[in-house]
Amino acid sequence: MYNPFSIAGKTILVTGAASGIGRAISIECTKMEANVILTDKNEEGLLNVYNEVIGSKNQYITADLTNNYEITALVKRIPIINGIVHSAGIGITLPFQFYNNEKVKKIIDINLLSPIELTNHILKYKKNEKSDFSIVFISSVDGYVISYPGASIYSASKAGLIGLAKGLAIDLAHKKIRVNSVLPGIIQTPFLDGKIDKILPEIIEQDKKNYPLGGYGKPEEVAYAVIYFLSDASSWVTGANLIVDGGFTLQ
Repeated sequence: MYNPFSIAGKTILVTGAASGIGRAISIECTKMEANVILTDKNEEGLLNVYNEVIGSKNQYITADLTNNYEITALVKRIPIINGIVHSAGIGITLPFQFYNNEKVKKIIDINLLSPIELTNHILKYKKNEKSDFSIVFISSVDGYVISYPGASIYSASKAGLIGLAKGLAIDLAHKKIRVNSVLPGIIQTPFLDGKIDKILPEIIEQDKKNYPLGGYGKPEEVAYAVIYFLSDASSWVTGANLIVDGGFTLQ
């Protein structure tokens, strides 16, 4: 059947695959019959996700993407790929008046510098499929559209990804490499659950009313947007930002 949204047979590298949005992207891609390479520094979580996905060509590789040696080792091990999804990230609340160089460096290293280094290595070692390659960054509405107290550094890192994507889209267009960003709002993940547990239920329910489509998003709903950018349906789309936030930023 004709389906321009198909990613069947494509090989996709997903970072941050051990949990949350990265986990959902990995699982949904395999449901679409893509071959997925999972990577994360959390080996236990990575193995759990690997055991959920089906396909003889799927594999998992443990790597700390803040370590250039491990990035190089990862890239040397992978086959030629059709796409990469930069889903690995970290969110730390850090009010600017309590500036902490170590925490700032950690946020920037994981959320911005690691995707830069990994993308550079993929291209340097020619691991990208020349006729069909898509780069997808998981950014956020924070920093691009909104922010909130204690999120200045996090927002800066996520906004940096969007600037990176736009510049790369121009730099790599002559190679037919597409570069796009998905910008989620609040997504219901184990990471979020840990934070919600510390907030009164009535406050959470009130906050959910700020989303016109109702409540917080699901990880797989972000994955569907990613799959669009990985598929041939977006063959003439590059440098785009796709907001997936249930309408939150419309108000």
